[in-house]
Amino acid sequence: MSEASPALAARPAHLGWRLLALVYDFFPVLALWFATAGLMLLVNGGEPVPPGSLMAWAEFLLLWAVTGGYALLSWKRGGQTLGMRPWRLKVLATDGRLATPRALALRYAVATLSLAALGLGFLWSFVDRERRTWHDLASRTVLVRLEP
Repeated sequence: MSEASPALAARPAHLGWRLLALVYDFFPVLALWFATAGLMLLVNGGEPVPPGSLMAWAEFLLLWAVTGGYALLSWKRGGQTLGMRPWRLKVLATDGRLATPRALALRYAVATLSLAALGLGFLWSFVDRERRTWHDLASRTVLVRLEP
């Protein structure tokens, strides 16, 4: 069985499946955020980080990086996060193989911009005939739903 075989029995995932996976992924990410915030609390001598401070921006960037690390490691190890598994979703390169780390990093960065643009990058999947989002297009990846 080659790496390309999952693409043979898959179709592009609808936005609804993507959102369900994001809801599931919120819980492991939340645990990582708590651990990160606890670490920041220790680094700051037990005091909360003051809102709007340089330390608050550093914490925000660290939380973004931890979230990206979760996604990138999950995608790299098998194309799926924990939230994608129950819904049979998988990130693949457009040729059906597992995506490269560079493509996955670009996917995460553009997905961040898609969310920052009020979700427009995700809503693009309603316009695209192949249900691709901005991050699918930019990274030359596709999120597919595997057959049972």
